[in-house]
Amino acid sequence: MVIYLSGDIEEALSLDELTPRQIVTELDKHVVGQSAAKRAVAVALRNRIRRRKLPAELAQDVMPKNIIMIGSTGVGKTEIARRLARLSASPFLKVEASKFTEVGYVGRDVESMIRDLVEIAIDMVRMEKAAEVADKAERNVEERILDLLLPPNKTALSSFDPTIDMIENTSSAAEESYNRTREKFRQQLREGRLDSRIIELEVRERNFPSFEIYTNQGIEEMDINLKDMIPGLFGSRTKQRKMRVDEAMGYLMAEEEQKLVDMDQVARVALERVESAGIIFLDEIDKIAGRESGHGPDVSREGVQRDILPIVEGTTVNTKYGMVKTDHILFIAAGAFHVSKPSDLIPELQGRFPIRVELQSLTIDDFKRILTEPKNALIKQYKALMETEGINLEFTEDAIDEVANFAFKVNETTEDIGARRLHTILEKVLDEISFEGPDLKEKNQMINADYVRGMLADIVKNEDLSRYIL
Repeated sequence: MVIYLSGDIEEALSLDELTPRQIVTELDKHVVGQSAAKRAVAVALRNRIRRRKLPAELAQDVMPKNIIMIGSTGVGKTEIARRLARLSASPFLKVEASKFTEVGYVGRDVESMIRDLVEIAIDMVRMEKAAEVADKAERNVEERILDLLLPPNKTALSSFDPTIDMIENTSSAAEESYNRTREKFRQQLREGRLDSRIIELEVRERNFPSFEIYTNQGIEEMDINLKDMIPGLFGSRTKQRKMRVDEAMGYLMAEEEQKLVDMDQVARVALERVESAGIIFLDEIDKIAGRESGHGPDVSREGVQRDILPIVEGTTVNTKYGMVKTDHILFIAAGAFHVSKPSDLIPELQGRFPIRVELQSLTIDDFKRILTEPKNALIKQYKALMETEGINLEFTEDAIDEVANFAFKVNETTEDIGARRLHTILEKVLDEISFEGPDLKEKNQMINADYVRGMLADIVKNEDLSRYIL
């Protein structure tokens, strides 16, 4: 599963200026608590910045200090890594270690995580380059749309046989009239008054076959552009399509950006960014922590660890954009480690994750803060959703306390799923309002402690029922 979040550091600070304390402050805006984990990733990110300032010979030998996060689900492991990647504008991949199998078994090859990371970096750099040429692309698109709306004036003069001066005067007058009309159209286009007009556009067909390559390392799907491989065999097939002006502008914008962006340069920058700033989040590392049992599904666990080992240690992986060295990619592993423990990993892999941090289970106060403090806090999300239908949703302080108490209590009595329990509880609390929302006559809805208890009390009392519903 690939997760990438684009975004900028909110304060006007470059990455080089961010101290570990400021990195933690940025992470605090989105993740509640877990100061030990935040400190660890802040130091890891800062060490990257420090490494860039070293002489090349020394920097080559300074390896990233990979991290293992230990904690149950829903306490913030993934979110910390995601926000760190967003903060540093780094290519970021989240992948479950349990998805891989060792060489010889059907499943994904461990090197595919590097190929996926390269694809993410390619998209990142391409978007950045497209933003740089956006103004020029917009101008080109505008001219192409105007050419379709108002084709260039080609008045036939062959049947007209006056003197040369008369021909020049007629052409000049026609050209001036055409230019005035074109400028009027340009103004209307910029104001959006021509958006609904239908034009006919020549578009390229993009139906190229996709092949699945079967290898001894599993199945890798590859999209192969046959036109690039055998340019003489496949012509450029196009067809005429009728579309609205606003739709045509979107299509032409993508086409112009593709022309203006140098993909060779994009690939070079992306590979360099992966090698120097890539972050891979290896989730469920505890699921492959068991040693050989000799039979059954456990037989490949140690094999998967041994296959992951060279990637973490530093190797060169072949991708369709070029060779990638993994020496300086930061690996953050995470797992609940309820059944196994980090020492169950093979010693070589343990040695490549020198930093270990334990994330704490969430308390009632943590739940309260998660509901209200982060920029994407759950209460803010639900209020915004209801506002789309004109409903003003308000939560009292005692309602937030009650939701936090219920979340903590259910996590204690059933499986501890951390902050994800809040999603389940809030959905149940707001079930009636969400369902009746469009038909509610009373648009001001107040959620207090009594309302929360009324929606949840019977479920929580019945422990068997709460296991199913909450």
